[in-house]
Amino acid sequence: MIDFRIREVTIPAFLEQERVRWTRWIQRVAAVYGYRVGNVHYEFCTDEGELEVNRQFLGHDYYTDVITFDYSTPSILSGDIFISMDRVRENAHLAQVSEEDELRRIMIHGILHLTGQGDKTPASKIEMTRKEDLALQMW
Repeated sequence: MIDFRIREVTIPAFLEQERVRWTRWIQRVAAVYGYRVGNVHYEFCTDEGELEVNRQFLGHDYYTDVITFDYSTPSILSGDIFISMDRVRENAHLAQVSEEDELRRIMIHGILHLTGQGDKTPASKIEMTRKEDLALQMW
């Protein structure tokens, strides 16, 4: 089950209107990596909400666009993915892409983390971007 939770923000209309399409896309991407989707919870929040999660659970004191907590098993993806809609909007503006395109990238970024993809080194960041791009082509 993939569900969307909203905390202190308005969920974008394009996401609400096409929940089934978004869910099927996420399931297809997970399948590429040999996973079925179990319980994946997206929580959309503000920068401040994301910062609170970052401080409380990770000990980090900075804003970020996505935080992923992985509860997956070897064949089933499960986790909580927190997304700052403030960062999505800002990133979209900076990259000169639509909010929808940026949200798609960030949502699948969280899924890729659940499949084991990291992004802490320069090489793994490049690989993450490559995998995001491949997933976006599946939209």
